[in-house]
Amino acid sequence: MYPALAVVAALGKSADVLWVGGEGGMESGLVKRAGIPFESIPAAGVHGVGLRKLPGNAWRLLNGVPAAAGILKRYQPQVLFFTGGYVGVPVSIAGRELPQAVFVPDIEPALALRYIARRADVIAVTTEESRRYYPQTAPVTITGYPLREQLELHDPGQARRSLGLSSADPTLMVFGGSRGARSLNLALEANLGRLLKSCQILHLSGELDWPRTQEFRAGLTPVERSRYVAYPYLHEEMGLAFSAADLVVSRAGAASLGELPRYSLPAILVPYPHAWRYQVVNARFLESNGAAIILEDAALKDQLALQVESLLANPARIQAMRDASCKLAKPGAAQAIAQGIEQLIQERGEQHG
Repeated sequence: MYPALAVVAALGKSADVLWVGGEGGMESGLVKRAGIPFESIPAAGVHGVGLRKLPGNAWRLLNGVPAAAGILKRYQPQVLFFTGGYVGVPVSIAGRELPQAVFVPDIEPALALRYIARRADVIAVTTEESRRYYPQTAPVTITGYPLREQLELHDPGQARRSLGLSSADPTLMVFGGSRGARSLNLALEANLGRLLKSCQILHLSGELDWPRTQEFRAGLTPVERSRYVAYPYLHEEMGLAFSAADLVVSRAGAASLGELPRYSLPAILVPYPHAWRYQVVNARFLESNGAAIILEDAALKDQLALQVESLLANPARIQAMRDASCKLAKPGAAQAIAQGIEQLIQERGEQHG
C-alpha cells in the first residue's frame, strides 16, 4: 500500500482520491492516517487458500463486485489505479468501462494483478525483468518502485544517534515489515550475543512480536541493551533507520526492490517460505545484481551470525554490494506513475468533451 500512498502524494492536492480496501483489512488505519477517504468492500483471496476456504472466499469476491459498483456510481471516478491485492479484482470488474492503471510491485505479478493487467491502459513495473510476464503488445513502462516522501536520506551518524545507537559502530538492521517476521525475530534472539560482538543492532520486531521483544530485551545485560535497540515498527522514521544501517536482514517483499537501492544498502534476504514465489524472484534479482545474498528461512537460525560476520569482516565486499544496490535505484517513480494517471484523465476528458 505504500507505493499507492506515494503515487497519491505525487498527484498532489489537485487529485480527489478515494481508497477502496477490503473489509477488515489492515490498510484502513494507514490510509486514514494519511488523510485519505476510505471505503471497504467484501473481498478475499482465492490463490493458495485451500479447498475449505475457497468457496467462501470466492463468494465474498463475487459479492465485492456489486459493492464496488455502488461505490463507483456514487463517486464517479475518472480513472482507477491498482497496486495489488485481491480487493482490486471486483473493483476492476465493476469499473471495466473506466481507464485503468496498475503498478506491479513485485517482479512477478500476483494472480490478481495478472487479471487486472489484462484490461489496464497503463502497466507500470519496477524493473525490466517484469516485461517477460506480459505480452509484447502490453502497455508496460519501467518506472521503478514509488517511495514515500518520508524516506529521506540522513547522515548515518546523526541517524544512529536519533534512534539511540552509537554513531560510530557498524549497524545491522533486522526487520520483517509492520507485522513482523517470527522466524527472523527468533533467529536474532538465538544469535544476539554472538552478533553484538561485531555490530550494534537495530531491530524492528513488528507489532505482533513486540511484547515478546520487550520481555527479551529486558533480560539482557546493560551493555547488551546499549548495543541492541528495538522498536515495534517505524513509520515516518524509516528513513532514519535505513540511513543508520550498514547491512540489512529482511524478507524480500516488493519494497526491498525500492527501499534498499534508495539507501544503497547491502542485504541478507530471507524470502518468506509459506507463500508463492514472489519473494524468491525479488531476492534472486537483487542477488544476481550483486546487491544481496539469499539465506533460506530454514537455515536462518544456524547461519545468520556466520553470514553477518562474514560480510562485516569484508569491507570491500560490503562496498561492492553498496555500489551494486545504488545502481538499481530509479528515482522519480511515483511522479512517473502519477503522470501516467493524469494522462489517462486528460484523454478521457478529451473523449467526453
